Amino acid sequence: MKSKIENRQSAIKEAWKQHFPARSLTLPPPLRKVFRAVVCTVVPQAVNLDEPRWVELERAVEETLGVRPRNLQRQIRLLLQGVQWLPVLGYGRTFTSLDAARRARFLSTLEYHPVQLIRKGFFGLRTLAFLGYYGRPEAARAIGYAADPRGWEALR
Repeated sequence: MKSKIENRQSAIKEAWKQHFPARSLTLPPPLRKVFRAVVCTVVPQAVNLDEPRWVELERAVEETLGVRPRNLQRQIRLLLQGVQWLPVLGYGRTFTSLDAARRARFLSTLEYHPVQLIRKGFFGLRTLAFLGYYGRPEAARAIGYAADPRGWEALR
């Protein structure tokens, strides 16, 4: 049985879809693999997700990006390609073939990169990873997140 929070989240999602129909970002499988590796690096608990939960996570991210401008969607795809191939220069391997520690080290270089655009790209990608993982009702419950559509009024 669905909780009140899940029912409200479903109602909000449906209202959102009616006002902002999603344009599919549909990452090709190689980039989907890179995105999953980024998520597992940023949110280590994500390694325990099964396929239906990954699909749910990716759907949330695609719905979010679907209402964004096409050039932003292209930038995300380009960033993911860079994340996949840039580690070859330092480690001799692609991002998805690195171990968890090296993946984290590589993402740290993006996080603290001297070029602001690269840092912004990293933080955008990290935000999408958090949105996808923690936006799932089951993860929200696990961390005690109990948002209410009424906002602060719900606490009165």
